Amino acid sequence: MRTAYSVETVRNAERELMARLPEGALMQRAAAGLAAACAEMLGRVYGSRVVLLVGSGDNGGDALYAGARLARRGAGVTALLLAPERAHAGGLAALRRAGGRVLDAGPGGGGETTTTAAAKGLTATAAAVGTTTTAAAVGGTTTAAAVEEAVLRADLVVDGIVGIGGKGGLRPGAAKLAAIVADARVTVVAVDLPSGVDVDSGEVRGEAVRADLTVTFGTHKPGLLIDPAREYAGSVRLVDIGLADVLPLEPELEALQHADVAALLPVPGAESDKYRRGVVGIAAGSVRYPGAAVLAVSGALRGGAGAVRYVGPAGDAVLARFPETLVSDQGPQKAGRVQAWVVGPGAGDDAATVAEVLETDVPVLVDADGLRLAERDAVRGRTAPTLMTPHAGEAAALLGVAREEVEGARLASARELAARYGATVLLKGSTTLVADSGGGAVRVNATGTAWLATAGSGDVLSGLAGSLLASGLSALDAGSVAAYLHGLAGRFAAHGAPAGAHDVAEAIPAAWRDVRD
Repeated sequence: MRTAYSVETVRNAERELMARLPEGALMQRAAAGLAAACAEMLGRVYGSRVVLLVGSGDNGGDALYAGARLARRGAGVTALLLAPERAHAGGLAALRRAGGRVLDAGPGGGGETTTTAAAKGLTATAAAVGTTTTAAAVGGTTTAAAVEEAVLRADLVVDGIVGIGGKGGLRPGAAKLAAIVADARVTVVAVDLPSGVDVDSGEVRGEAVRADLTVTFGTHKPGLLIDPAREYAGSVRLVDIGLADVLPLEPELEALQHADVAALLPVPGAESDKYRRGVVGIAAGSVRYPGAAVLAVSGALRGGAGAVRYVGPAGDAVLARFPETLVSDQGPQKAGRVQAWVVGPGAGDDAATVAEVLETDVPVLVDADGLRLAERDAVRGRTAPTLMTPHAGEAAALLGVAREEVEGARLASARELAARYGATVLLKGSTTLVADSGGGAVRVNATGTAWLATAGSGDVLSGLAGSLLASGLSALDAGSVAAYLHGLAGRFAAHGAPAGAHDVAEAIPAAWRDVRD
C-alpha cells in the first residue's frame, strides 16, 4: 500500500530523523536519489546539458547537490538562481567545485546588477569557496537571453523552485521561467513535487511546473496522488531516505495496490452457497433508462455476491440479458432478503423507492438519481453503512457549490461531503477518492483510464461495489476495491481504444484474476 503524509507530518519526521544523523546526511540521501533518477532519464550523462531551477529552500539545495553529482560525471550543469541571496550555500559550493555554472535568474538578474555572494547575504563559507554570483564569476554578464538559451539547449531541467511548504501558484518571475521551460518542451524532473502545486490538497491555484517525473523523498505527499496536482507530477518515484521508521501509523492518504486488494476480495469456501456469499439488491432503472438497470446488474453479478435481486420497471430487459437475476416487481420491502442495496442508477424521479431503500437496516449504495432524490436527514439517520458515489457534478450539487470548485479541491470536497451526510463517499474522477464519515485516511485510486468516461460506466461501478458490500466488506473497503477493479477492467477493456460500459463489465473477471494472481 502506498501512503501519503501531510507537510506538517513530514517535517516533524524529518526533524526527528535529522537529530539522529550527521548534519546534511538527509539532504545527501535525497540528492543521491535525485541524481540517479536524472541520470536514468538522460540515459547518457557525460556530455549532456542539465539546467537546475533553484529556489531558496531545501528543494533548491537538493537540486544543487544532485547537479554537482551529475557534473562530476561529465554533464554540463547550469544553475539558474531565482533568489541568489538565499540559495543553499553548501549546495552552491558543491556545484561550483564540480565545475557547474551559475546564472542569476531572479528579479535582479539580467545583468542589471552584479554583486558578490557576501554582498547578497550568502554565508562566509560559501563566499570563501568562490560561490560568488558576479558577472565575472559566471563567465560574463547574465542576461535574460542567456537564461533562455541555457533552457533551450538543455537535455534535462530539474525543478527545485519551491518546496513542500509552498502555497498558491508560482510568483511572476518563477512563472516566467516555467513558461520558458514549457515552450522549450524539455524533459523536466521535479524535486519532491512540481513547484506551484499545493502539496496537502492537490489543488493548483495558479501557474505551476509540469514535470515528466517527480522524485519525492521519504513518503508520497497527497498532492502527488490527487488531481489536478497529480497531472502536473508525471511519473512519481519514491526515494527512501529513512523516514519510514519515524512516520506515524495513520497517513493522510492510502492507495491500495494489487496485494491489498487481493487480501480484501471475497472468496467462497467449501460450505458456501449463494445466500452465504451474500445477496445484493438492485433498485435501478426506469422506463426511460432501462439500460442503467442492466448495467448495474452486470457489475453486481461480477462482484462476488452469490445472487442479485432486481427491483424496478426494467425487469424484462434485465432478464433478457441476465436470466440468473432474481426479479421482483413488488418493491424493495417485498423483494426478499438482501445483504446490501444499490439504489438510484437511472431511477428518474422515483423518490419513493429511494426512500424505501434508505429505510432498510442493511448497507446501501446511493448513486446517480438516488443522490438527487435522497433526503440528507434520511441518509444521516441511517444506522447501517451508506456509500454515496457521486461524480464531480453531483457532488457540487450536494454541496451547493460550482462543479469547478469540486474539481479543483477534490480531497476537501470528498471529506466535506462525507461529514455532512454521515456516509462514506466515493468521489469519482480521474483519481477516485473514498472518504469515510469518521475521518481517517482517505483512499485514492488511479487504476482507471480516460476511456472510462463513457455513459453507463458508473452504473457498472455501483453494481460492483454493491455486490462487495453484500459480500461483507465495509463501505470504505467495498468502495476502494470496486474502484480499483473497475479502473483496471476499464484499462483491459479499452486497451488504448474506445470501450463501452458493457465491455468494462465483461472485463471485471480478468481484472479480478489479475489482482489475485
